[in-house]
Amino acid sequence: MGFEIEMKLSALAAAALFSAAFALPASAAPAAPVETFPGAPGVITLSGKCAKLVVAKLDATKGCRNELASVTLANGLVTFIFTSDGKALGFQGDGSGIKPASNGNARLPLSLVTTGVGNKMTGEVKVAGFCTFGNPYAGKPIAIECTAESKDSSFTGSFRTGGKLVKKGK
Repeated sequence: MGFEIEMKLSALAAAALFSAAFALPASAAPAAPVETFPGAPGVITLSGKCAKLVVAKLDATKGCRNELASVTLANGLVTFIFTSDGKALGFQGDGSGIKPASNGNARLPLSLVTTGVGNKMTGEVKVAGFCTFGNPYAGKPIAIECTAESKDSSFTGSFRTGGKLVKKGK
């Protein structure tokens, strides 16, 4: 990834994690069609439960925040960002590669895992893997499950929403 994309990702991640994004009340959801996820460029923050966050043999689940950011860049890159104890782990792939999966879910092929501290994403590891996810706009609890492997390590993140709160930012 180039420096420019890292900066955009950092800015969007910062917006997701540290800005005052607004919540969409259920009455504001469009009647038809249901919004797609991860959707247009911007940041979406989901609330719920971080069920699992593991890097190699380090289990960071205990400190994992109960928010997950989904960042979509203008070039179509999608990153799901988990945070634990001030550190961030992003699972990134090309959104044009999203395909339908079982049970109404979708699957994003992954190419990178990004790492950072606070609101700065500075590290990158080339990986192969997938994130499988539902659509939080459907009004039901969903799971976002990411698994990736590099030549030296493995990465796993699992998050479950309550089906209600979605914050959007640009």
